[in-house]
Amino acid sequence: MPVLTEVVKEMKGYKLHLIKTEKYKTNTIVWKMKAPLSKEDVTKRAILPHVLQSNSAKYTTTTALRSYLDELYGATLFVDLAKKGEYHIISFSLEIANEKFLSDPSPLLKKGFELLAEILSNPNIAGNTFDEETIEKEKRTIRQRIQSVFDDKMHYSNVRLIEEMCKEEPYALQVNGEATDVEAITPESLYTYYQRAFLEDEMDLYVFGDVVEEEVEKLAAELLQFENRTPKKTAKQEVNTTIQVNEVKEEQDVKQGKLNIGYRTNVVYGNPDYFALQVFNGIFGGFSHSKLFINVREKASLAYYVTSRLESHKGLMMVMSGIDLKNFDQAVGIIRDQLEAMRKGDFTDQELEQTKAVIQNQILETIDTARGFSEMLYHNVVAGTDISLDKWLNEMQKVTTEEIVAVAKKIELDTIYFLTGTEVGK
Repeated sequence: MPVLTEVVKEMKGYKLHLIKTEKYKTNTIVWKMKAPLSKEDVTKRAILPHVLQSNSAKYTTTTALRSYLDELYGATLFVDLAKKGEYHIISFSLEIANEKFLSDPSPLLKKGFELLAEILSNPNIAGNTFDEETIEKEKRTIRQRIQSVFDDKMHYSNVRLIEEMCKEEPYALQVNGEATDVEAITPESLYTYYQRAFLEDEMDLYVFGDVVEEEVEKLAAELLQFENRTPKKTAKQEVNTTIQVNEVKEEQDVKQGKLNIGYRTNVVYGNPDYFALQVFNGIFGGFSHSKLFINVREKASLAYYVTSRLESHKGLMMVMSGIDLKNFDQAVGIIRDQLEAMRKGDFTDQELEQTKAVIQNQILETIDTARGFSEMLYHNVVAGTDISLDKWLNEMQKVTTEEIVAVAKKIELDTIYFLTGTEVGK
């Protein structure tokens, strides 16, 4: 695999990360903003990127902005929201053709930077307020996004697990905010929050493509300037050493039960045993050859789906499954048995090597797109670490059976959440 070097430069108010590569035929610019999750800000923060990408002072309608993207040889602009640990992340991604591959000598990279600067720094405002029509449209949309979580029972049950598991912690907040807080957002209050976010957030700019380093640095310095800041950090969470297992059953009109189980791994990204945890998760429940899939779904025929995933910055592992309503006790029992088997080292060298191969392929697939690659690199910003992609791959390949057993013994059951049907007794 070719080594892709990340060059990091301090700019005015943010860090520039340049990944010069011929791997992609387009150039991609990704802007990320990170702030601690908070009940007061989460809903305003969830609506803000959608308002900014709707229009700007120069492109006062969504149609005008999208038409300009078409003019730039079909450039694409996305916004995204994520939770990583106790942080709320806003992302803007602009993918634009590389002029090297076009007969038109138009300076597309420069135009891409200008457009991103326009969206971030020159919003559609009058005085100190956002455009009211845009705000109302985005408020309607965010209500629909929040409602869609309730309608998708697989997603809903995972959200409910986290709410129960992390009751007193910022991580319990939903990435799209709270429906009850949407109405109170005004064009004035959102503009005030916009100003604060650009003064206080930790901000990072990623540029991927076959570009000239000096040109990228010059464009960034000219077009994107913000106040220098010391970004806010979340308070270090004390690890709860005595966990009382919480069991929650919720009744709705559902035919298929959703069994979601939450564990505290006591390991986060950047810890020395994080790589062993990653391999553990792959053998335990992450893939189609894993213990959960084979034993819960294939052998016992108890689950329509079953998988496990890590929240690397929060130290959580979630098992998610869809089961018949009557199979709750049996499914919980078999899932417990699989964790016990992992703690005893009850897995083969073949399972270990197969899992490492699948994780490596997954990582390489992720970096096939610049946006995926930016997510991989951004783990370091969130965790305050500096783990290169090569180190990640190498450390993961070195993981031993003993290290997996040791990390399995750290994992503690926290919460069992079951979304069940009304016709089944509690």
